[in-house]
Amino acid sequence: MKDTQKTATLTFDDKSIELPMHSPTAGPDVIDIRRLYAEGGVFTYDPGFTSTAACDSTITFIDGGKGELLHRGYPIDQLAEKSHYLEVCYLLLYGELPSAAELEEFETLVTRHTMLHEQMINFFRGFRRDAHPMAIMVGVVGAMSAFYHDSTDISDPHQREVATFRLIAKMPTIAAMAYKYTIGQPFIYPRNDLDYASNFLRMCFAVPAEDYEVDPILARAMDRIFTLHADHEQNASTSTVRLASSSGANPFACIAAGIACLWGPAHGGANQACLEMLGEIGSVDRIPEFIARAKDKDDPFRLMGFGHRVYKNFDPRAKVMKQSADEVLDLLGVENNPRLQVAKELEKQALADPYFADKKLFPNVDFYSGIILDAMGFPTSMFTPIFALARTVGWISQWKEQISDPALKIGRPRQLYMGETMRDYVNIENR
Repeated sequence: MKDTQKTATLTFDDKSIELPMHSPTAGPDVIDIRRLYAEGGVFTYDPGFTSTAACDSTITFIDGGKGELLHRGYPIDQLAEKSHYLEVCYLLLYGELPSAAELEEFETLVTRHTMLHEQMINFFRGFRRDAHPMAIMVGVVGAMSAFYHDSTDISDPHQREVATFRLIAKMPTIAAMAYKYTIGQPFIYPRNDLDYASNFLRMCFAVPAEDYEVDPILARAMDRIFTLHADHEQNASTSTVRLASSSGANPFACIAAGIACLWGPAHGGANQACLEMLGEIGSVDRIPEFIARAKDKDDPFRLMGFGHRVYKNFDPRAKVMKQSADEVLDLLGVENNPRLQVAKELEKQALADPYFADKKLFPNVDFYSGIILDAMGFPTSMFTPIFALARTVGWISQWKEQISDPALKIGRPRQLYMGETMRDYVNIENR
């Protein structure tokens, strides 16, 4: 953020306040209102903070109108096509793409941290067998602070770095164990000879009686899902992590808070909602009926997985994800999966319909990632845990950036109070 010579003048009642303006390297100028209450005695009112910048950041930039998503300046479609998840992790954490030696060292450190403290298995066994995997992840990630005391001091740069590696490395293990626990299968431990995505798939689908051979197409598709969900600017869960960290909370507590926020169906549950919609449609011959309902302004039904709140043109992640979806469906087939048959035909009919093109309601990343995960054999209850796994590096990058900001203050939003004004207590016999 750089200062400009521009200012904004706010006039109300008999007051006139001049507020400085700042120009970012990309995006609209911002009006700095930090002096507004002190000088004017008023607050701004912005439910959802949709017009408020709560921080400055150098990590991720989104231009919804142009359909751009940049990580440290690199377009997401290039990263998803040419890079892989751990390289993108390095980029998000450290600001630049790594050299070959730096990447090898980074991957080795992550690989060597994938094991969980053995006593943490007791936490999994404390949950009911039908617990949602996200409930387990919130609890287990929060509990990491009880086991890794040497990486909870946020004032120590070395401890922050150790916590970073532990969270990125152990999250696939935690997510896979949560899945195994809910289906009643033994835990599968990580292997150091497998890459990040392949290791996760094996921990989810191998059993002691028979190992799981990871298909490279599926591993690549999973890696892309991780990459495309790695960070997404100041969304609800990222803002939650930042707000929690502003209090000085340890990193494991902050990431657990982010997971809890992501659990909400309006945030991390979009691909699950998409699959549930495909199940509701049920068969290919019913697609025209549901397309007609989506066009009917008096019908509350809408096509899940089409359009995006931020991207007003197209989701830049969707093109790459569509390629992976096509590859996975070609490999695994859709003949015995009615939901996938509906998905392919719905995509075809919606893209050919001028109504959806005019309103820019194109399939988004949630549509394609849901299809891929369903085809791989994941239940919908695992979709959001996989999202949390992928987003962990974004949360940590934002957390590290905030912790090192000399201007850091504890978050304290204000309110527009509409309740009762002061009144005297009434004794119970007089009520």
